[in-house]
This record gives sequence, C-alpha cells and structure tokens, in this order.
Amino acid sequence: MKFVIRLALTNVTAKTGGPFGAAVFETETGRLIAVGLNVVEPSNCSLAHAEMVALANAHQILGHFDLSAHGMPTLELVTSCEPCAMCYGAVLWSGVRKLVCGARGPDAATIGFDEAPKPKNWIAELKKRRITVNSDLCRDEAIAVFRRYERSGGRIYNARR
Repeated sequence: MKFVIRLALTNVTAKTGGPFGAAVFETETGRLIAVGLNVVEPSNCSLAHAEMVALANAHQILGHFDLSAHGMPTLELVTSCEPCAMCYGAVLWSGVRKLVCGARGPDAATIGFDEAPKPKNWIAELKKRRITVNSDLCRDEAIAVFRRYERSGGRIYNARR
C-alpha cells in the first residue's frame, strides 16, 4: 500500500494526473505485476482511473482477459482509494481475487470527487464472488495525498460539473 500511495503522491507532485494510484500484485509472493496512475486529464479519457490502468496493464502483461484463468497466480489489486462505481465493475470482471484499499470513497468526495453510487453492501457483493477485501490500510496517508492535491490546486474533474 505504501508503494501505491507513493505512486499517487508522485502523480500529484509531478502534476501528471489525479491523486490516485493502484497496482496489481501476486498475492502469494508480493511480486509486482502492473501499476496504474490516474491519468484522466492528460489522456483525455474518463476511463483512465488508476485501477482501470493497472488492470489493463496486468491483462496485457499476463496476456489474458481473465486474471484468474487456469495457470494464473492469485492476484490482488491494491489501490490508494476504494473503487468508484466504474472501477468496482472492473474489479468484478478482471479476475483479481483480492482488493486492498487505502482511503474510502467519502474521503475522495470530501475534496469534491464524485465516486458515483455502487451497491450499498459492495464489499459483501465482492465476497459473494470470492473476492476478499481489506479496507483502510494506510488510510491517513492516502487522505494526505488528497489534501495535498487539493492544496496544490489540482483539478476536480467530474463529468456532471
């Protein structure tokens, strides 16, 4: 998680995107498979959230659309903030078996990001699909990245604004 939060902070300080970072790791060994940064603005693509980028990179690196396909190691997505509605859907379809989150959606909303609605019991829904969830890991550090982004004048980009 500290690695992912550093990715998010680097994205903020380098002014290359939003205050979110993510990475896909092998659960058993901790080996890094792929990283993702929020690059919505520089890519001019609303889909370019850190989780989406990390998952897309993992699919490409591992050469399969199902990250839980036969022969694949068990993979986890580590993200500096719990997933928004779009990224939640991507977690469901990606094949990762574990999700580890830093900040919460309401923490991102505090500085103005719209995380959009997802199921009220979204963690239970993931668990039904055999995806384990660990929340609030290094939450304060992840929130500090949001605050730094806000203080630096980082743009809050919501499609409805």
